[in-house]
Amino acid sequence: MKKKILVAVDGSVYSSNSLDYLIRLFRQDQNFSIDLLAAVSTCCGDQSWMSDLDGRRTESAAELQRKAKATRYLKDAKARLVRNGFPEDNIASLVHASGEGITNAIYHFAKENMYDGLLVGRRGVGRVGEMLLGSVSADLVRKCHEIPLWIIDGNVTSTRFLLAVHTCTHSLMAADHLAFILQDNPKAEIYIYHSLAAFGSTPPAEREEFHSRWGARWCEKNLDVGTCLYKAHSQILIENGIPEERIIQLPPRRGIHPSHDLLRQAKRHQCGTLVIGRRDRVDKGLLGGVSDRTTKNAQNMAIWLVG
Repeated sequence: MKKKILVAVDGSVYSSNSLDYLIRLFRQDQNFSIDLLAAVSTCCGDQSWMSDLDGRRTESAAELQRKAKATRYLKDAKARLVRNGFPEDNIASLVHASGEGITNAIYHFAKENMYDGLLVGRRGVGRVGEMLLGSVSADLVRKCHEIPLWIIDGNVTSTRFLLAVHTCTHSLMAADHLAFILQDNPKAEIYIYHSLAAFGSTPPAEREEFHSRWGARWCEKNLDVGTCLYKAHSQILIENGIPEERIIQLPPRRGIHPSHDLLRQAKRHQCGTLVIGRRDRVDKGLLGGVSDRTTKNAQNMAIWLVG
């Protein structure tokens, strides 16, 4: 089955890091399909927005220049992927002009076309980076819950994954997404880990909440609520073709906050990608949830948010 990923491209070093990440992990996967998207905003002070109201109005010189630049970025990105082993037929490119801003343009395009993942490179770290440069990725973390979101920070070279597990449905969905993406990957190793956070722990989900997706019979056999669903997560990976010898179960440990603990364990075991299942949109307070805080504090790491 084809895995269709949308990659936001803007010609920056952050975008380049995203392409390198794909090359290291997926160039040998013939079922990996990439759509390169360069979003061009028409929300400018040059009155180009008036073309939305007046169909006779042509594109402004500034907008045409931005589109030409975006086309060059896409051409360079596609050539780079092809040089490094991706079949040209598996790569598509699109310049998408929108009057709703870059973040909303990327988000709505990904949502409407139901991609298996949305990949973006990140500018800056934490709130300082957001204030200095503006952060499309940070906005997408807040908005994008329908499509798995891959945030790439820095130069990620490891093919090891840390799967954060918990006794909840969105955690198993993260395992399912990871297994689907890595089905044809000959190198990736998956470390399974549960953080025993001192504060803010979430109570386990009821068994019936899992039935609609995985069925009562499968749940009866595999739901090990007492051991944080280590068996259930491993079983999902195995059933989707991940060799059992490439699945490593790490003992649960306690940390002050799960976000810091997850990042520490990822670095300790040299994992380049941290996969987190997250809840539906809820008010997470001033400090944000685990996925938000983990993403803000990650450095030289990829964060996959599923849910």
